Amino acid sequence: MSGPLHLHPRAPEPHSADDTLALRLARPPRPAAGEGRSRLRSRGALRPARADDPVDLLAAELAEDAGAAVHPYEVAALLESQGMTGDRIQETYGHPDLFSLADDVFQRVPRSRPRPPAPPDMWRPDHLRCALRGLLFALPGAAYLLVAGDWQTGAGLRGLIAAALVSWAWSQALSHRAYVRLAAGRHGAGRTLLAGAPAGAVAASGAGLLAAGPGAAALFAVGQSCYLAAAGVLLVLGREKVLAAALLPVAAGAAALPWWEPPGLLRTGLPLLTVLLAVAAAGHALRAALRAAPAQGPGPSAAVSVPYGLFGLAAGLLTLMAGRQEPYAVVALTLSMGPAEWLLYRFRGLAVTALHASATPRGFRLRVSRALAVCGTAHLVPLALGAVLVGADMTQLLLLGAVLWLALLLQAFGVGWPSAVPCLAAAATATALPLTGALSAPTALLTGCTAAALALAAVAVHHLGRPTAHA
Repeated sequence: MSGPLHLHPRAPEPHSADDTLALRLARPPRPAAGEGRSRLRSRGALRPARADDPVDLLAAELAEDAGAAVHPYEVAALLESQGMTGDRIQETYGHPDLFSLADDVFQRVPRSRPRPPAPPDMWRPDHLRCALRGLLFALPGAAYLLVAGDWQTGAGLRGLIAAALVSWAWSQALSHRAYVRLAAGRHGAGRTLLAGAPAGAVAASGAGLLAAGPGAAALFAVGQSCYLAAAGVLLVLGREKVLAAALLPVAAGAAALPWWEPPGLLRTGLPLLTVLLAVAAAGHALRAALRAAPAQGPGPSAAVSVPYGLFGLAAGLLTLMAGRQEPYAVVALTLSMGPAEWLLYRFRGLAVTALHASATPRGFRLRVSRALAVCGTAHLVPLALGAVLVGADMTQLLLLGAVLWLALLLQAFGVGWPSAVPCLAAAATATALPLTGALSAPTALLTGCTAAALALAAVAVHHLGRPTAHA
């Protein structure tokens, strides 16, 4: 929009017929013949008010106040406050009533509303925190390198997979429920985590024991389950640095493997030390949270968190199918979770900016769609580079990354079932069709992820393209 109006007095001879004020109009006059092609005239061009047009003179007189109006009714109120009578409106200005005159003045005066100051970006991402969380998703993999001999069997692998799938599903649902309670205070979130994290560890450990049977692999699955439960508590309560410190033993041990062969006791002791440190840190964080003042009123229903848990299960299955074909692709996908979280914050900031910059719902939807495309592409670029480095199938990895990022984005806005169902359908396609022989495993995964990515993109444009989603 243009800036404030200014009235510029001309310098005619005294008492001449041209003794008028120059008024900048919203629509410039039509250029003379031959001039339209030789030069352009801007929308805010100046032209003199006609001395024989009383509405022009009235618009010039009221330009400052009328220019700030957002509707002709405001101009009508302004005219009425200045004592404009019906007879004067008809006789002097040639309009049948006040509202007709107000609309005419409103059309002749350009809008001069000052642009409101840009609001502070409440969704500005914490760069260091997002980078740290990306590392925290990848560093636990160092433990698998240290104790590779204990789980690299058929039963051991089945036990780890079963325990991991239960942990992912449980922790995703528990984290959602805890984050909802965290909005009302840390006490409620602490109680939720205190009840849910041990239960999740027990359920995942039981699944690992059933799949692996007794032995070293089953114990490793138990340790994995305890660590994931403790890590979920620390991440929800914002203790990323503490969790990173707990991971230092396995990270240091794995980093030394290319140059040094640690003894068997150390290979087992370092992961065990990490688990103990994580559990102790989670217990300390829970005690601190429980000391906060409890919130009033009942908590949300547990059923609200069910789709988030099912998404965790679907994400685990999709990642598992990708890992069976391209193990190193999972490493690239895991490392991308930090930038993915940064882009979730960035999208929310861009959406709020679009709210203040848009004048129509359609304009807002277009801006949000553009922000969605920009952030989604920014997430896929590092994945493409990772696929090139590890020699993985780029198309498959990019589609899986798009599915996970879009689903996480929708869940950040509280869109539960519409984000979980496409992921569940993709996971069912990727796991069931190869068993029936209808499609090969790579083709089934590619088909499921393609359909899920298209469905999630449509859901994202529909839900996030509404201003009410960002209120």
